[in-house]
Amino acid sequence: AFSQFGSDLDKATQARLARGARTVELLKQAQYQPLPVEEQVAVIFAVTKGFVDDIPVESVRDFERGLLRYLKEKQPAILEGIRTEKALSDDATRNLTQAIEEFKKTAVF
Repeated sequence: AFSQFGSDLDKATQARLARGARTVELLKQAQYQPLPVEEQVAVIFAVTKGFVDDIPVESVRDFERGLLRYLKEKQPAILEGIRTEKALSDDATRNLTQAIEEFKKTAVF
């Protein structure tokens, strides 16, 4: 029945539902181990800007772990800037976008 329902939905609605499923996966956190705010911001930015739309739902958590590891090791200034500025400036948005794009070129999902 769901597959019939799914085929009745227009493409935009299907895309929104698919992004929602990925968002739910990224928002899951281990109990008593919340992510620092700057890491949450980076992950939520990635999903809301469509960077995980092409990642299978079952691989989204792997994407999250890999992206955060990449940012910590290769682009720590981005996370530090988000933490200290408590905002996503235009520069931070540009840098985060470039970092996610670079990460996706090397990652396999």
